[in-house]
Amino acid sequence: MSSSNRPRAFRIPPSGSEPTADGAAPPSTASAQVRIVEEPFEIVDAADGVAVPVAPKARAPWLSLFLVALGGLVSLGVGLSVERLIADLFSAAPWLGAVALVLLAIAAVAFLALVARELSGIWRERQIERIRGKAMEAIAARDHSAAQAVVRDLTGLYAERSALAAGRARLATLGDAILDVDDRLGLAEHELVAPLDRQARNAIAAAAKQVSAVTALSPRAIVDVAFVIFAAVRLLRRIATIYGGRPGFLGFLRLARAAFAHLTVTGGMAVGESMIQQVLGLGIAARVSAKLGEGVLNGLMTARFGLAAMAVCRPLPFVREAPPRLSDVAGELLKPLADEAKG
Repeated sequence: MSSSNRPRAFRIPPSGSEPTADGAAPPSTASAQVRIVEEPFEIVDAADGVAVPVAPKARAPWLSLFLVALGGLVSLGVGLSVERLIADLFSAAPWLGAVALVLLAIAAVAFLALVARELSGIWRERQIERIRGKAMEAIAARDHSAAQAVVRDLTGLYAERSALAAGRARLATLGDAILDVDDRLGLAEHELVAPLDRQARNAIAAAAKQVSAVTALSPRAIVDVAFVIFAAVRLLRRIATIYGGRPGFLGFLRLARAAFAHLTVTGGMAVGESMIQQVLGLGIAARVSAKLGEGVLNGLMTARFGLAAMAVCRPLPFVREAPPRLSDVAGELLKPLADEAKG
């Protein structure tokens, strides 16, 4: 077999280019045909102020369809039962039917009021989320006009807070004097959000202390679990109210889902390297008093959940203010273990 008839290896060139003499395509042309397709990600603002990308989850409509259909069937059944009850009362005595109609009207008005409150709470939460999203976009794009719009929305959000009147007045006097995006948002954060941050940190610290004390003294594990859940629910509502939210039942479920998702993104119930080192350093005391160590751990987890709720309910990302750490809100929980270890 001659050398010209021997099998040779060729590289497949990209479209629009010619192979060279040895069969290889020009490297510059090949690299120009490479396309990078970016998958959509959801940006989550972590407790330390760092935006964390999270891949969106594919949602199947079957669960929603099932719940909608089941709710429709239950509503039809309840409506038919009420109609039959009112008809039976009218047949028994007309005045009983009239009383039933009045009660039905009162129940309908109360139901509409509950629906209005739920919708108002969800709208309020979405308004806070929109402000936070616009602030992050303004910082990323260095858009001065967008930053001004964020400050206006934030001022409108807290227009009814008398304690923040001085901060709103100082922001109003500045006008267009500040051109830097970070400086403008940082000043709004300092004047309007920082006082609320202090209230939220105090609420988290108080809840963590209460959970630690109760679970350290309770005789039953079921009491510990029930009180931890109760404290987490109350803490989430308290933090949402501090930052201007008015969560009803559905709004609370929405916030709780976002807070637990934030915990998952930022490492679950991990308490941080510095706290872990301190807890491990006091391991002897925890062995001596198991209930005391359990109370401290429950308090730390409550504080961790509170920080996640704070990041979800806050209307601005951390621009100039330092994000709170676990040691800032739960550092005092380790003092009983330290005292017992010294003893």
